Amino acid sequence: MVTKLKEVDAVIVGLGWTGGILAKELAEAGMKVVALERGQMRTTANDYSVPNIRDELRYVIRHDLMMDTARDTLTVRNNPGQEALPMRRLGSFLPGDVVGGSGVHWSGHTWRWTDMEFKVRSMYEERYGKNFIPGDMTIQDWGITYAELEPFYDRFEYTAAISGKAGNIKGQIQAGGNPFEAPRARDYPLPPLTPILASTMFDKAAKDAGYHPFPRPSANASRAYTNPDGAKFGACQYCGYCQRFGCEANAKGSPHVAVIPFAMKSPNFELRTSSWATKVLKDSTGKKVTGVAYTNVLTGEEFEQPAGVVLLCAYVLNNVHLMLTSGIGAPYDPAAGTGVVGKNYCYQTGAGATLFFEDRHFNPFMNAGGSNYTMDDFNINWSFDRGPHGFLGGYNVGAGFNTALPIGYRPVPQGTPQWGKAWKQATAKHYQMAMNIGASGSVMANRANFLDLDPTYKNAFGQPLMRMTFDYKDNEHKMGRHAADTVNRIARSMNPTAMNAATARTDPWTVVPYQSTHNTGGAIMGTNPRESALNKYLQSWDCHNLFVVGANAFAHNASYNPTGPVGALAYWTADAIKNRYIKNPGPLAPA
Repeated sequence: MVTKLKEVDAVIVGLGWTGGILAKELAEAGMKVVALERGQMRTTANDYSVPNIRDELRYVIRHDLMMDTARDTLTVRNNPGQEALPMRRLGSFLPGDVVGGSGVHWSGHTWRWTDMEFKVRSMYEERYGKNFIPGDMTIQDWGITYAELEPFYDRFEYTAAISGKAGNIKGQIQAGGNPFEAPRARDYPLPPLTPILASTMFDKAAKDAGYHPFPRPSANASRAYTNPDGAKFGACQYCGYCQRFGCEANAKGSPHVAVIPFAMKSPNFELRTSSWATKVLKDSTGKKVTGVAYTNVLTGEEFEQPAGVVLLCAYVLNNVHLMLTSGIGAPYDPAAGTGVVGKNYCYQTGAGATLFFEDRHFNPFMNAGGSNYTMDDFNINWSFDRGPHGFLGGYNVGAGFNTALPIGYRPVPQGTPQWGKAWKQATAKHYQMAMNIGASGSVMANRANFLDLDPTYKNAFGQPLMRMTFDYKDNEHKMGRHAADTVNRIARSMNPTAMNAATARTDPWTVVPYQSTHNTGGAIMGTNPRESALNKYLQSWDCHNLFVVGANAFAHNASYNPTGPVGALAYWTADAIKNRYIKNPGPLAPA
């Protein structure tokens, strides 16, 4: 029996960065808000403190903070001609499954995406002509501009305790920062993290090669900090446990520290954990949503939560899955090129080299998620001419350490036996004397990369699993080879004793090894309902009281981590709802 509950002003599905921001903002604006989160509440004091948090078996191998693939997963294939098979264990990406979502176990790298992404099609057509863009590449402008989003980037950076060095303040280039970044109103709230040996060596080598390295901006507080809402952050301890772990010092910008506690203080807000949203409900016209159906995973009880506004703020894949299972928006058909839900799924590419030295000791166990120096010379830099190389997009290159774990980090030169005495000797020798240089590259949307519902496999609630069809295309192969050449050129200039050279990812993509949790697309924003599922305010074209907030809105994927624009868009959407929508409910942008 389904229990129908009392209607509230807004129901939020998922309480990570986007859900936390919207919960706080809307509750403070006087709206009655309920958040449904399938995971459990955890706190730094009870769950992320020393020594419990430093447990590689629990958090790395058993994925304690992540999605349980025994209850819900997705199927994967490289092309429509293949049979999609279930992802039985987590590998390539790691969706969060606790209050705070993936914002608890992320590294903290935080970037501002620019008009190079938001106006991607128009800018490439302007520079290289329409024929430069392959016919199967479905990139499109997003419908928003950097200038519109800049104040909301600023808001997120000061909320999340970002450490960094500005490169462009109000059009004035700043020494020590990223000279290619778009103008910002002011510097980061905190100075950069303390550089480590690997990053300083890369900094010098990149400068010697004529490039422009800078400290990577990151949500690892370089010193104690109180954000504008009163959240208190400790200074980063450089403990080496960032990625896949909660922060023991409250130094990592995480929604469970930065925003969720302030939503929880409001009498207008209620959090329901262990609540698995199964369907977005619609009225008889199909033009308006009426609430969310969900199940308590501990008791099996089923509920309907009516609401005036529904906000999908779960992980990318979960947001798209809910839209498909709820029949909101036309499903994407790659053969016909029609439909919008499931369209433009993108992942991320890259290349990396490992350098070995006889006379360096890197202390890899002392690092933070953002202990890197990075360069953008081949990324958000239009003076880099893509024409001769034949690819769109770009890549950043950086070096440092990010969670080089005592057990899991085992750098050895190529040719080392995979086990036995020689392997043990090599790991003992090279643990202290190796460093990495890595490139992270964008992925352009392609007609053949998409999300839809699997016709065979189902989740614990009997719903079709999400089916992911993805592979790198020729554009990513060309970029990957260029990135690998750049990485290797810089690496060799550093005169390592030995080197595992970078290579492009040109083999078929596989979901097995971890790569990044940077999934994007599937319910994208745009300027019209024929090409996008959402308008520029992340409002559904089909149901004006439904907002779908997250990286699902990205029409392609950049080389950068998605959290910066995810946070900025959450504040952008909250502002639109508070100051426009609740005063006059209806479409916020013309179709």
